[in-house]
Amino acid sequence: MASHYEAPIRKPLVLGDKSYHDVSVDIAAPVEGRANKHWWIVFSIALAAFLWGIGCIIYTISTGIGTWGLNKTVNWAWDITNFVWWVGIGHAGTLISAVLLLFRQKWRMAINRSAEAMTIFSVIQAALFPVIHMGRPWLAYWVLPIPNQFGSLWVNFNSPLLWDVFAISTYLSVSMVFWWTGLLPDFAMIRDRAVLPFQKKIYSLLSFGWTGRAKDWQRFEEVSLVLAGLATPLVLSVHTIVSMDFATSVIPGWHTTIFPPYFVSGAVFSGFAMVNTLLIIMRKVCRLEAYITVQHIELMNIVIMITGSIVGCAYITELFMAWYSGVEYEQYAFLNRATGPYWWAYWAMMSCNVFSPQFMWFKKLRTSIMFSFFISIIVNIGMWFERFVIIVTSLHRDYLPSSWSMFSPTFIDIGTFIGTLGFFFVLFLLYARTFPVIAQAEVKTILKSSGEKYKKLREAGKPLYQVSGTAVVKENVEKVEEEVEKTTEDTNKDVSSLLDSIGTFDASSQSANDLKKVKGIGPKMEKTLNQIGIFTFAQVSRMTEKDYNLLDSITGSFPGRAQRDDWAGQAKKLNNK
Repeated sequence: MASHYEAPIRKPLVLGDKSYHDVSVDIAAPVEGRANKHWWIVFSIALAAFLWGIGCIIYTISTGIGTWGLNKTVNWAWDITNFVWWVGIGHAGTLISAVLLLFRQKWRMAINRSAEAMTIFSVIQAALFPVIHMGRPWLAYWVLPIPNQFGSLWVNFNSPLLWDVFAISTYLSVSMVFWWTGLLPDFAMIRDRAVLPFQKKIYSLLSFGWTGRAKDWQRFEEVSLVLAGLATPLVLSVHTIVSMDFATSVIPGWHTTIFPPYFVSGAVFSGFAMVNTLLIIMRKVCRLEAYITVQHIELMNIVIMITGSIVGCAYITELFMAWYSGVEYEQYAFLNRATGPYWWAYWAMMSCNVFSPQFMWFKKLRTSIMFSFFISIIVNIGMWFERFVIIVTSLHRDYLPSSWSMFSPTFIDIGTFIGTLGFFFVLFLLYARTFPVIAQAEVKTILKSSGEKYKKLREAGKPLYQVSGTAVVKENVEKVEEEVEKTTEDTNKDVSSLLDSIGTFDASSQSANDLKKVKGIGPKMEKTLNQIGIFTFAQVSRMTEKDYNLLDSITGSFPGRAQRDDWAGQAKKLNNK
């Protein structure tokens, strides 16, 4: 009991009357069942945006990067803005998982998987922009140090852009190993629940032979800790190196030592906002409200509020250093940002990144799902404007007035960026239908300490081993009885509706069949079907999708299995023999 104790003041992290079996069923449901309407709506929008982006990329490569709004001064504007924005978003995912694992934070369990996946998919989007900017990506091997007709061709190791390649590729590889390692117990769970032989074979390969032995768990813990220890400094180093793309130059507004911590805090800020956006969408689309709770959203909002304040301090420090330096070029660069032609971008950045997170000081607002979703999107818009302001406003007014110019994105610029947004969400939604979006094995480790049912049992002074599968401990016994009565009435209605559709069994004129001959129906399920009033192959053969859903709601076990195994088709063949 002592090992499962948690202070009553702490809110539960798993809501509802959840048992260990319920956790497996709920988390496996998006993978095993069919996609719901919400998933298809979001996926269709994301796919349309992705296809639009593909068209813009093909047009750019076939025509040349002159299709972008480039000019002699602002030569990487939209491209590098999107590159740095995506790299920033990729930071928080692994950071959330790694740091919270090292600090043993329980609220990590429900959000780490989606956060780690976000890292992988956002770094893929970031990598697209330098590849497109090469102009001839099919000749990318020319940048590799390989023998060629011109002798040994080596890349310029003094270039910060090359540092980016090494830093980001290292970060991506460590993040992928960290993500995959955490998935192994969940792949094994899907493998053991799989019905189709092909599905079982695929998840067997993905799980790397996971058996759940003590040795497996020992290695899992050791590898997870080592990778978390590696990933945490990598998060800091990667965006530090990205910041050096700018800080090592002599352009006013860039040549400053504050950029490394400034960029890292901004990356964590935007990454947490994107994680919040994805979690709010996933809890609705995958029906995971019991596992991704308001408590998780509130804690994420607190981090956004803190990192937003750090970013605000960085903005003020930049302004102070420009004034204190006495360098007229630096002073003009910052004055031009706030009052020049791109003043609207500067103040959009300040409003979104500095002012909007301060609403999270109010508990009512930071615990509101809709307001949290709105602010998370606002923050990501603001962080995009931050990169735009840093790059464009510093380049379009250089040392020489003769080189001053204005930048305007073209239709292709905008379409390519929207395409990467669509690609990101397409990957994430497909991932949600293929991989468990929550670490079920890790959620089970906190169930007895942070599960709502077990916390109520402790408050009532009941031992945990006396928990039944459906009992809910409440102070008001009458309310429980009313709920049980209402549930019984609803179940009786479902049973009547099901039997009206498939027919009833008359013991005087009909003989019962051995329903266990239908694949997927075992002795326990046959007994359950008999209790409902289903005894014959003829009844089972009449089942439609609506009847399958009714059966799932009545039995409450293995949702979607009857439809996946095609009980009606099997029963029809057995009935005709």
